Amino acid sequence: MRIIQLTPGTGNFYCGSCLHDNALVRALRARGHDALMVPLYLPFVVEDPALTVPAPIFLGGLSVFLAQKFPRLRRVPAWLNRVFSSPALLRQLARLAGLTSARDLGESTLSMLRGEDGRQAGELERLIEWLRPLPPPDVICLSNSLLAGMARRLKAEFHCPVVCTLQGEAAFLDDLAEPYRQPAWDLLAQRAAEVDRFIAVSGYFGELMHRRLRLDAARVTVIYPGVAVEDVAPAAPAAPAAPAIGFLARMHPTKGLATLVDAFLLLQKGNAVPGLRLRIAGAQTGSDERFVAALAQKISAHGQQASVDWLPNLDRAAKAEFLRGLSVCSVPATYGEAFGLYVLEALAAGVPVVQPRHGAFPEVLALTGGGVLCAPDDPAALAAGLRALLLDPVRARRLGAAGRTAVQAHFTIEVMAQKTEALLQSVCNPPPSNTIPSP
Repeated sequence: MRIIQLTPGTGNFYCGSCLHDNALVRALRARGHDALMVPLYLPFVVEDPALTVPAPIFLGGLSVFLAQKFPRLRRVPAWLNRVFSSPALLRQLARLAGLTSARDLGESTLSMLRGEDGRQAGELERLIEWLRPLPPPDVICLSNSLLAGMARRLKAEFHCPVVCTLQGEAAFLDDLAEPYRQPAWDLLAQRAAEVDRFIAVSGYFGELMHRRLRLDAARVTVIYPGVAVEDVAPAAPAAPAAPAIGFLARMHPTKGLATLVDAFLLLQKGNAVPGLRLRIAGAQTGSDERFVAALAQKISAHGQQASVDWLPNLDRAAKAEFLRGLSVCSVPATYGEAFGLYVLEALAAGVPVVQPRHGAFPEVLALTGGGVLCAPDDPAALAAGLRALLLDPVRARRLGAAGRTAVQAHFTIEVMAQKTEALLQSVCNPPPSNTIPSP
């Protein structure tokens, strides 16, 4: 199959969607498919080289912004568009929180969902013009449903089905300020009708989007994300010399880092786990610095700065080594996470997790047996869950081993690619109708 994957980049930090899409495209190529990942909005930040050909960044964040704010700039000379789409420039702009913050993007979100009728129609046509000389695609894949406004125009041009992944966009839409939030959901429900099939990264998120977008359940298939288990050696069979709680996600309020810090301080206050350390790793952007500084100040005010390690923006090798040194991992996200790739990464290393009882976490832990659940947004409940595993290392290692076994069997990149391949083939080659034509 000739597969075109359209994925928005982040510009300056790792995100689960980019990692998911890049790993999938790489695996589909290994299975013999001609798969190409095309960047939108901002440059990719991925652990493996992005599988793209030399190309501009389409619907670049600056071009989208200018087209929205200054309608006369919807059509600009090609040379100026190349400047606006420069990866170096877009990486610098990505440091500005307003360029990607949901609260500031209501108008442009609605415009993008309008597709060929929106203010960014010229940018969509520029993408089509670039794709047109390439071998025609058998299927076009959209990274998330916020791109659904492109489906009608892409299908009209390339006469192929469009498949869309559902992987966390509800939180973005719900964070839009009114009067944009509900109109965006309503418009997305209309444009979703033009997408042929949806892939949900969890049953929880598939059901949520099925309900909110009024989708036919038969059009939504759950395919869980996968991780490269072979790249992560299991943690040592014995507990680490110093018990350690790990956090592995973007250092952002929505990922629950403040809740984890409060839980850690509760554990330290009573010296519940002697020698305990908190190790905080993951993406940190310029817009996260104030939040991180406030947490660091709080930790210092409690005299615990020497017990906390800050490890921002680790590469793959450093991340694997980080995981090997943990006793337990927790990312107590404050919202209904669509999946949480970091859970699989921890379990792949044999590290058990403590997660809030909401979003996809109950589903993931039921499937893997790799951890325990606690009440959401509750530092005391999180501290209790962490304490139970830290003081019972035999149980913790048993949960971690069960999680690693489940990930090896059901949550690898190869399993994800096999299931995605089967779905794409079924969409490209639907079975013949059993309807007997009238005489």
